[in-house]
This record gives sequence, structure tokens and C-alpha cells, in this order.
Amino acid sequence: MNELHVLIVDDVAENIQVAMNILQEDSYEFSFATSGEEALELVEEDTFDLILLDIMMPGMDGFEVCKRLKADVESKHIPIIFLTAKVDTESIAEGFGLGAVDFITKPFHSTELLSRVANHISLNQQKQQLVAKNEKLQNKLRFREERLLSELDANQKELIVVLTELLISTTDETPEHISRVAEYSRLLAYHHSSLSEDDADTIYHAAPMHDIGKITIGLSLLNKPETLTADERSCIQSHTTSAHQFLSKAHRKILKAAALIAHQHHERWDGTGYPQGLKAEDIHIFGRIVALADTFDALIHDRPYRDAWSVDQAVDYIIENRSRAFDPDLVDIFKEHVNDFVDIACG
Repeated sequence: MNELHVLIVDDVAENIQVAMNILQEDSYEFSFATSGEEALELVEEDTFDLILLDIMMPGMDGFEVCKRLKADVESKHIPIIFLTAKVDTESIAEGFGLGAVDFITKPFHSTELLSRVANHISLNQQKQQLVAKNEKLQNKLRFREERLLSELDANQKELIVVLTELLISTTDETPEHISRVAEYSRLLAYHHSSLSEDDADTIYHAAPMHDIGKITIGLSLLNKPETLTADERSCIQSHTTSAHQFLSKAHRKILKAAALIAHQHHERWDGTGYPQGLKAEDIHIFGRIVALADTFDALIHDRPYRDAWSVDQAVDYIIENRSRAFDPDLVDIFKEHVNDFVDIACG
């Protein structure tokens, strides 16, 4: 076991020698300094279990040394006992306020000095052990929480895969369309200044659910090539609200994002979209992103009621509808990275 290391700081060498003579009974290892500046240098170079610190010293006094030691993360945990020839109420208050653990008056009494040094070293060791145990417990709890959150995320993603398979098997949606919309959405989110990489990952996993509400609508209506009646159009538009009613019961990040996207991806920047007629930034950023991504991909692929547009036509449409159908900032991102969108579309 390593010897306990005590630093004695006093501008009078005889006082240092007296303290060392007394404390050597308990086999401490000693270092000493005759000025505050020298004490700070020693603390930077070595580790100490306790510091005996004289208050009245020329130049930097003990209070200033204590203040600097307690302000340093590397030394703030070292217990400091002030040494003084006269203890007054103001000095005691100032010393304890700076973080000292005790005062010892000079001349030293052997039993008092030995007991107080041993007690404060022991108390500090116990304190540091508790701190270490607490840090270990906190780390364990944090790792456990991260593991549980990871498992919950995995469960959400697995559920989305299952629901997406159901969507594909019962509606006009294709796995390719769903995959591309997720990729476009992640790309837009990644380049958006207000969104993080975590947001981009969330929208990537949530975007495939944008049309999940279509499972409540008959396939014959979804695939109808003729012009829809007002009632039929209203029925199809209801896929946004039915999806939201279903998904809004979820409290986990990805499914909550999916609920927002399913509900708002047909809203328009100018407020003429559905189902709520939300306008501009009243539409959640995830909804605005998927609105652009979904429209772009729908335009460049065949639908029962029309043939696919060329990529150039679709790009022009997105740009022309800046600040009308689509968030202008997202359209600017789309324009700047249009080649990446085309790569996804043709990949």
C-alpha cells in the first residue's frame, strides 16, 4: 500500500519541521513548501492526500492558495487544514467558505495534529470511494438506459417494417417508393441547418410510414384510373387522419415522428393542403420534408391515373412550387443537391 502523502506549507521552516516530527509517527510521506507559489507548483507536479497550509505568508497568503487549489478540478478534492497562530471568527468563516476542512492553531499539540490529519484523510478517502461508487453506478445506469433505448428503437423499427409490409400488400404502395422517400427525406434532413444527424436518422426510419393510413382504403379506389368524385377524393385524403389516430397513441421517438409525417405530409407551405390546412412553419419540419420527397418520387413514376414525368419535369415542378407547395429552404437544399436526388431515383 502506498504511503499517504502530506504537503506542509509554512514560511517558517521550524514550523514545518515540528509538524513533520509529529506526523512521522504515523509514517506519512512528506513534501514541504515555504511559499504559496511553491506549494502550487508542487501540487501541479505530484499528488497529495492532505495539505497543511499556513494562512499568514508573505506574497501569496494561504487563503489565496486555497482558493486556487479549489478552483482546479485536479486539486479541488484535496482536504486542506489551515495552520494559524491566531484563530478569529472572520478567518474561520473565510477559510471554510473557501473549502478548507479544518483549522489547527500553532504551536501544535501532538495528539490534536495526529488525530485531525488522520481523521480528515480517512474522511476524504471515504468520500472519494463514495464518489467512485456513485460514478460507477451512474455509468451502469446510463449504459442500461442506453441499452433499453436501443432495444426500444429496434422494436420500433421492427414494428415499422411489419407495418410497411402490410402497407405494401394491401395498397398501391411499392417497396421501392417507400425506400426512396426514406432516402430523399434523410438527405434533406442531413443538409438542413436546424436538424441533427439523429433527426436525419429518425426521419429515415419514420418516413416509410407516411402513407400507412392507406390500409383503411380499398385497393380498387386507390388504383382507380378515372377522375375521382368528391366523396372518393375525401375518402383517400382521410388516410392522413386515420394514420394519425392510430400512430398518435405511440410515445416513442420514431413512431411519434411517423405520426406527424403521416398526418402532415399533404400539407402545403401556402396553407392549401390537407387535412388541417396548416401553413408554412406551422407544418412540422418532418412533414414538410416528406411532402417534398413523396411528391418528387410520385411524379417520376407511373400512377394509375397518369404516366410518369421525366426527372427534369419533376425537378422543375418542385422548384416552381417553392413557397407555394414546398418549404423554400427545403427547395433550395433540393436544388443544391439535385444530383444526389436523381442518383437515389435512378439507383
